[in-house]
Amino acid sequence: MFRIWAKVLKDGHIVGQMTYEKEERFTYSAFFTYLADICGALDVPTPVLLKPHIFNYAKFNHVIFRKSDFMEEVPFDRLVLENIL
Repeated sequence: MFRIWAKVLKDGHIVGQMTYEKEERFTYSAFFTYLADICGALDVPTPVLLKPHIFNYAKFNHVIFRKSDFMEEVPFDRLVLENIL
């Protein structure tokens, strides 16, 4: 089982958040699926997922998606995913 805390931030304030939980074992190959599920639940577009995003999540237990990581205009500054240990 794993849990991810997802936060949508605008001007340094949390404007949306959720905890994503799965009973299965976490795999990095399914990270895009987790990201898409989280974005769907938060009603935000899914960002482009690059290798540095996955490496940051693996090394630092969190990843930050900025406005430049989205293909469309978003009304917030950052989407942050944190691994809940």
